[in-house]
Amino acid sequence: MPRFPHAQRRVPGDGVHPGVNGGHTVQHSPAAAEPSAILRGMSERKIQGAHLVGSVNFDEAENTMRVAAAHLGGHLRRIPDGEVGERFHWILFQADRLGQAAGIDRVGDSPIPLRMLDIRPVKLADGVSAAEITLPALGYAEAALASWQTFSQLKREGVVEAGTRFQVSLPTPLGVVGSLVFAADRAAFEPVYEAALAAELDQILASIPHSELAIQWDAALEFAILEGVGGSAQARFEWFDDVWAGTSERLARQIDRVPVGVEVGVHLCYGDVGEKHFVEPTDTANLVRFANEVIARAARELTWLHLPVPIERDDAEYFAPLSGLKLPERSELYLGLVHREDGATGAARRIAGAQVHVQRDFGVATECGFGRSPEGTTVPLFEAHRAVALAW
Repeated sequence: MPRFPHAQRRVPGDGVHPGVNGGHTVQHSPAAAEPSAILRGMSERKIQGAHLVGSVNFDEAENTMRVAAAHLGGHLRRIPDGEVGERFHWILFQADRLGQAAGIDRVGDSPIPLRMLDIRPVKLADGVSAAEITLPALGYAEAALASWQTFSQLKREGVVEAGTRFQVSLPTPLGVVGSLVFAADRAAFEPVYEAALAAELDQILASIPHSELAIQWDAALEFAILEGVGGSAQARFEWFDDVWAGTSERLARQIDRVPVGVEVGVHLCYGDVGEKHFVEPTDTANLVRFANEVIARAARELTWLHLPVPIERDDAEYFAPLSGLKLPERSELYLGLVHREDGATGAARRIAGAQVHVQRDFGVATECGFGRSPEGTTVPLFEAHRAVALAW
């Protein structure tokens, strides 16, 4: 697991952005206490739709789907299963899955426990080449097909609206290999893992009707690489030289694995360990540059793009680079500006900042999944989405 340096998470109030924009003071909107007042009359562009990034802090997929449908049904074009069970901490369960393969060893003699997981990285055993490895099932297809049965039953019962798709969130191969594989083995191991994940995707595509399915690729380690987290050649996560071309080409390749007829989206992420980013983005410039490079390299269009908005960033400067985003108008844009600490009031304030530069309709989301948020925060978060966005 990559051990990123964590930036301090701050709740708006003092107006100071430590380490951001030179630490200057940003004034909050005086109307922030009434979200509806901020949203009315600000722009002819609509704030429409909500997006669930993936993880939700419920233990069962059915509960996730029922509560999401009840509180956000008309706002959602797709619903995930909440990444329950062993997927509760994103990709960390992959270490145990990969460690089952013959020819793969764990790094370190003692387990690193995290609930039911051992999150020690993996490496090729001495004398074993990556080409000799046959990986076991990675668990993504198994989980998706089980949750699809629940989702389809809820649709038949009318709990989930008829036009809503089932969302499956997958990590990029780069994210897993760069996070969980011993550095010296990454280049050789990448094609082995990528082929195994592609096989999981193919199983999902073969089992779920394409008109009911949406695939989301989660890109997080990409931004640790692009932001230079690690700080030295010895600590680099990547195994290639041109980080912009290497990260964007790899993500575009995964996007193009999803056939037309199945929706495909991308979640851009700055990490969420302990509800903290591994580094705070200065603004959306790197998010926009990366998204534009991915869009240019992919053969098919994105159905949606999601990107994060830190809780303290309601200033228009953060959003300024979004004026150069080359996302087609028919693709959905979701800004992750809903935070549990300040709810609809803070979201409305950040929407006001975004609308200075975002010259199109957009929807709202949290900046990352919230499967590890405190108990009891899910419904208030859903209600905050409803308060600041129109239904479809």
